[in-house]
Amino acid sequence: MAFTRATGKHRGPSRLARKRAGIAGAAAIATTGVIGTLASPALAADTDTFAVEDTGLLQAVVADDTTLADRIDAQADAQQQEADLAAARAKAEAEAKRKAEARAKAARAAKERAAREAERKRLMSYTLPVAGSYVSTGYQAGGAVWSSGTHTGVDFHAASGTPVVAVGMGEVVEAGWGGAYGNNIVIRMKDGTYTQYGHLSSIGVSVGQAVAPGQRIGLSGATGNTTGPHLHFEARTSPDYGSDIDPVAYLRGHGVRV
Repeated sequence: MAFTRATGKHRGPSRLARKRAGIAGAAAIATTGVIGTLASPALAADTDTFAVEDTGLLQAVVADDTTLADRIDAQADAQQQEADLAAARAKAEAEAKRKAEARAKAARAAKERAAREAERKRLMSYTLPVAGSYVSTGYQAGGAVWSSGTHTGVDFHAASGTPVVAVGMGEVVEAGWGGAYGNNIVIRMKDGTYTQYGHLSSIGVSVGQAVAPGQRIGLSGATGNTTGPHLHFEARTSPDYGSDIDPVAYLRGHGVRV
């Protein structure tokens, strides 16, 4: 039996079609790096209607992806730099605040030390028993007016009612009537000596009371054995009569100008 060739448009691929198919396969291999299934019979069957054309789309997508990644990296770097600057500013501000607080604390401490030192000096200082006064009768002056025959202290000029102050820091050990001394006060001083204030018109302290330099303790007057208002002031080694020492030398020895 003889076979006859079928007629119609179904014919084998032409040489041009085969060449195009080869080019498409090579392009696919170059793009993906995979060799195998792309050269299937179905792809090679109809090369007249399916041809691969290099449009540059893959390169454009890759280029766009690279540009986007660069922009993201740049934005991340900028954000990191901003965060680093903010952290540096915060650290600098915190350090400046710490230093300012340290300076303020040091200044307060220095001020407090200065105040304590000033107070210590004030408490250790001595002053005249009557501000701005002068000695009207000196130490150991003789005369019949004194029972011992000599003056056991000094008299400071003072009108009646003139404020009398403690010459230094101490504690009151006597405050009241003292016979010939009239109203008088005796103070045990910080250094262990004693001071006496006589002929007062009034007394402003009591026994056991602590007094500071310059603190008012009474008012001058003319009580007791006296010919007129003034302050009788004595310095003693004990609270008892007869232990007197030179009051002017005593005050000068403590830095008081008499």
